[in-house]
Amino acid sequence: MKVQLHSKAASKVNEQRLLELFLDLAKIDGPSTKEQLVADYLAKELPKLGFTIEFDEAHKNFNGEVGNLVAWKEGTDSTIPPLFFSTHMDTVLPTKNLKPVIKDGVIYSDGTTILGADDRAALASYIEAIRAVIESEIPHGPIELLLTVNEQPGLVGARFMDYSKIKSKVGYIFDSSGDVGQTILKGPFSSRIYLKVKGNAAHIALNAEEGNSAFVIAAAGLLTMKLGKVDEETLANIGMIEGGELTSIIPGTVTLAGEVRSFSKEKLNMQLRHMEQVMKEAAKELGGVVEITLEKKYSGFDIPEEHILVQNVTDASRQINVQPYLTNTLGGADTNVLNENGLTCITLGNGFQNIHSYRECISIENLINTGRLTASLIEQWYENNK
Repeated sequence: MKVQLHSKAASKVNEQRLLELFLDLAKIDGPSTKEQLVADYLAKELPKLGFTIEFDEAHKNFNGEVGNLVAWKEGTDSTIPPLFFSTHMDTVLPTKNLKPVIKDGVIYSDGTTILGADDRAALASYIEAIRAVIESEIPHGPIELLLTVNEQPGLVGARFMDYSKIKSKVGYIFDSSGDVGQTILKGPFSSRIYLKVKGNAAHIALNAEEGNSAFVIAAAGLLTMKLGKVDEETLANIGMIEGGELTSIIPGTVTLAGEVRSFSKEKLNMQLRHMEQVMKEAAKELGGVVEITLEKKYSGFDIPEEHILVQNVTDASRQINVQPYLTNTLGGADTNVLNENGLTCITLGNGFQNIHSYRECISIENLINTGRLTASLIEQWYENNK
């Protein structure tokens, strides 16, 4: 990939070394809560790059193997504000016995496992970028890595992060399907909703007249519930339905679980109230009752375009001849939780596709550009803050 680079650090990114590192990391099996092997690898490799490392005890809150990793590397210039890079150590499914396949410049698995580019691509790119920064001998400020566990089920590791261990205040998270250059400034609020619908159980042959199907009540509510794209800022979904005992029993209880996401907290709450109200109305009309439970997932974030992080990624992208573009997403990432806990960060695209499936893939170009942009961000951060 012959590209004229204006970043000294980015020019030192070794494409073959990064590709091999990504494949090695992707083969380390580390599904959510089972990240010990990944942590062991990082605990061995990061000190070689000048990092001191520390693990928190977040995993004790969800019976995981290991906590979040916080790694710190001193800068050549301590007057520069520290900059962090974050991603997660877990994959949504196992990658044990991964057999990578490269076709037409794109990396796939052989179809029997996921690839794990979400987000081993970022993890490998960070490591290679640090190597490139060291080899280029450029001046730079302190660098911190915030590597979380149990991200895939709902940003769980970040929610239980020991934030007292973190020294930096601003940073980046490469964790989006957009090509490198994508800069996400706005993320959604999100909450889960559980609707426990109660009718009356009865045997279809022995006392059917006493039955009142909770399934029928729930179906009536669903038929009047606004789901999918509610408006330009809001999405709603019912993703799980559980209930019933036997085919011969009129079901007395059914539980529906769903989720709402919105850029607007007010619209989020309005949609949750709507889902609750229509189900209660259906239950009242058909002689049942509904119990509602709401569970916050994470808060939204909105970083202004004039923020130095945005200026920095714009400058750094152009240094590697990548066109930056600003956008929003209704997808969630650790970015939501870190911003909620007093840090300021934005999500960047690193180009993985078809995540959470055996069709997952990433182009070598996006992988290499993630490494280059990380190195360029570190270099440009020094230039913008000296």
